[in-house]
Amino acid sequence: MPPKKIEPEEKLGPWALGRFTSNLKVGLVGMPNVGKSTLYNALSNCSIPAENFPFCTIDPNSTRVNVPDDRFDWLVDHHKPKSVVQPYLEVVDIAGLVKGAAEGAGLGNAFLSHIKAVDGIIHVMRAFDDPDVIHVEDRVDPVEDIEIITSELRNKDLEFMNMTKGKLDKDKQKAAQNPQMAKAHATETACVEKVVKWLEEGKEVRNGMDEWSTTDIDFLNKYQLLTSKPVIYVVNLTKKDYARKANKWLKKIHEWVMGHGGGVIIPFSGAFEAELQDVPEEGKAEYEKEQGMTSVLPKIIKTGFSTIHLIYFFTAGPDEVKAWCIRKGFKAPQAAGAIHTDFERGFICAEVMAFDTLKELGTESEVKAKGKYRQEGKTYTVEDGDIIFFKFNVTAAKKK
Repeated sequence: MPPKKIEPEEKLGPWALGRFTSNLKVGLVGMPNVGKSTLYNALSNCSIPAENFPFCTIDPNSTRVNVPDDRFDWLVDHHKPKSVVQPYLEVVDIAGLVKGAAEGAGLGNAFLSHIKAVDGIIHVMRAFDDPDVIHVEDRVDPVEDIEIITSELRNKDLEFMNMTKGKLDKDKQKAAQNPQMAKAHATETACVEKVVKWLEEGKEVRNGMDEWSTTDIDFLNKYQLLTSKPVIYVVNLTKKDYARKANKWLKKIHEWVMGHGGGVIIPFSGAFEAELQDVPEEGKAEYEKEQGMTSVLPKIIKTGFSTIHLIYFFTAGPDEVKAWCIRKGFKAPQAAGAIHTDFERGFICAEVMAFDTLKELGTESEVKAKGKYRQEGKTYTVEDGDIIFFKFNVTAAKKK
């Protein structure tokens, strides 16, 4: 009898970490008075407090911002539908963290819980001096700011994991009474010890994808650790530095980020974005031209969307064009469930065409004529930009 074939373990990327749901959001995180609320106001174009004193934001503010997408615009122009529902990203403005937050400093525990509730972090830092803007550390050093925030998140994760280990140690004798429970207990304990060692070495969970097995990732997704969340770095510059695309801190920030797992760095000017919000919509392009600068908000939104591993598929026709946000890696039935739970429960198949194919060939009938319109089953992984029509049939009552 030939030996049983051993299947290699699937190699998972950073997208495998996090909640597998379509209701994901990003949080604006940073020290007090670095420009988080200014950025939030620009993103949402709504008025929340952004005064110059620490902790002016205590309860997190949340808004949904439209995600710019040329494909969506093309579908709307193509179908001229009665109804349009754009893709969106939910953004949360979280109060400033300070050194010692993991021990409760500056209302730290409440704010850290707000970070735990989001799925990705937009880390905002200030890279300019201004005697009129207070810095809680009485200095401007964005690299030190990143180090403080990252350390606080790591310390909170370490505290949580040590508590988890304590509970496992307490339950060890009880688990030993059943072989199956003993095995599960041993597996989780090994994972916890591995993660604790990683954190104690000053590393973030998201940077350990080469270390974590699929079993580890299952546990990590249960724990929802702060340092497992993906991060993008947004650097607040003066208008002058933003216009000339130069600042003494940018190289140092880049070196720190590259030395800590890498990531996207986006310079922006809070002052410029705030001014732009006061310009009527029809005059914004002219104002940007006069200033020699363009808004970076679309880039921040699109990067934030992709950073938390969201994609979207389209349903499109003369009645409605709609973008449905889902997690990367969703199978067709899960994607159908984003529309309605009955679609997932009674899933039959997904009729799919790629956006690029439709755009190239011009019409759905031409896509079908060229054999590019396909039926996919339950194992199909939905791709970003798929245009899908789901077939389903619910014949039985939902199980209670």
